[in-house]
Amino acid sequence: MLNSSVRDELVRIVGSRFVFDRPEDLRLYEYDGGVDKARPDAVVLPQTTGQVSAIARLASRHGLPLVGRGAGTGLSGGAIPRFGGIMVGFARMNRILEIDFANERAVVEPGVVNLDLTIAVQPGGYFYAPDPSSGRACTIGGNVAENAGGPHTLVYGVTTNHVLGLEVVLADGAVVRTGAFWPDSPGYDLTGLLTGSEGTMALVTKVIVRLMRQPEAVKTVLAIYDSADNCAATVSEITARGITPAALEMLEGKLIQIVEEATHAGYPLDASGVLLIEMEGLSEAVEEQAEKVRAACMACNAREFRVARTEAERALLWKGRKNAFGAIGRVSPFYYTQDGVVPRTKIAQTLREIGAIGKRRELMIGNIFHAGDGNMHPIITFDARKPGDLERAQRAGFEILDYCISVGGSITGEHGIGMEKMELLGHQFSDESLDLMRRIKQMFDPLCRLNPGKVLPTGKGCVEMRQPPLINLSQEM
Repeated sequence: MLNSSVRDELVRIVGSRFVFDRPEDLRLYEYDGGVDKARPDAVVLPQTTGQVSAIARLASRHGLPLVGRGAGTGLSGGAIPRFGGIMVGFARMNRILEIDFANERAVVEPGVVNLDLTIAVQPGGYFYAPDPSSGRACTIGGNVAENAGGPHTLVYGVTTNHVLGLEVVLADGAVVRTGAFWPDSPGYDLTGLLTGSEGTMALVTKVIVRLMRQPEAVKTVLAIYDSADNCAATVSEITARGITPAALEMLEGKLIQIVEEATHAGYPLDASGVLLIEMEGLSEAVEEQAEKVRAACMACNAREFRVARTEAERALLWKGRKNAFGAIGRVSPFYYTQDGVVPRTKIAQTLREIGAIGKRRELMIGNIFHAGDGNMHPIITFDARKPGDLERAQRAGFEILDYCISVGGSITGEHGIGMEKMELLGHQFSDESLDLMRRIKQMFDPLCRLNPGKVLPTGKGCVEMRQPPLINLSQEM
């Protein structure tokens, strides 16, 4: 709980309407899209960079943790105020400040909803490429913090590939601007360093983003398989044939049924695996590419190759993919989503390993993921009302991520490390690498007040605030 003098100062900065410290209000900010919870001492909603700077100076004077929050859709605990303190919500900083079609740029505040930016620039023939499945709710600032991706990452890349510059507030309240309106800004790439830093180095208050021209033609297809192995093998086959679709998504097994029963997107209930593949570009090139993709799918024993004939059919296929996580609620009161990456050639064996882990842990695990870049998203269902069930699901998740590392992959592709995976970071990087990360963090935030207890493993992070691991990974799994 904040003392009254700190609360009074926050009220003077943003007004009493935008400071929340009642328990019933704080409960709304104690969780994100993951499974961890912690409650802030106060939530404040600034509207200007100057107000964010003043809040940071106040937190610095009083030695309080400072945690930024977008829409709370993150899946790794990145916005969880692990040690309380002041949470800065960016819901009021939601303006699109500038749209510059001539230079294919836009300037936005961090609270702008991802999809709203694309809607705003569509009349000019443009779109904003990063498209997380939570695009209707997640914000640009949150995307920058987590370096979010989405289904079209395969051809367009993740958020860092579309951020040209930032305005940020440091832990001491200093306002810093990085990058510029043009690529390859001189000096160190601070924009790239801060994108994906999960709010542990600075609070983002403005973002310069790259806009992309809408393609002339788009074609979406659904390839259907009786074997998940054949479905997974098609991903490598498409790449081997020199084809790079705009999106290449896979749904496997039981999850196909769950999604179809919830969304009626047209996925076959008896399939073992399906690929949702999208191609875009010039009309002639798209038609040619679609035929090459068809040949690759059939070479891997696809049962059927469906082409969306209308925009409505295309939207329906994507409805199934984009609403998959919500569909899980029909079969389980809780679920835990992981975010590992494996080489494309290892997808089939990784799916088999995930299945084995599910059987061993007696958990239902469904798979829906960005197959084109090997970004796995196993969805582990559990019941938090049963003692030990959450821990069992978390251990299954850790086993999956350890396996991803063992086959040459990574523990995250787009969800970040947050507090969920910080103990696993040491499984992927050496002590020397972790020490370098710690020193970079301390240069930006020497007193460890910005989003403490995130990203770096216990003992490798800030010495001022340490907490035992959420799960003791040294115990036998």
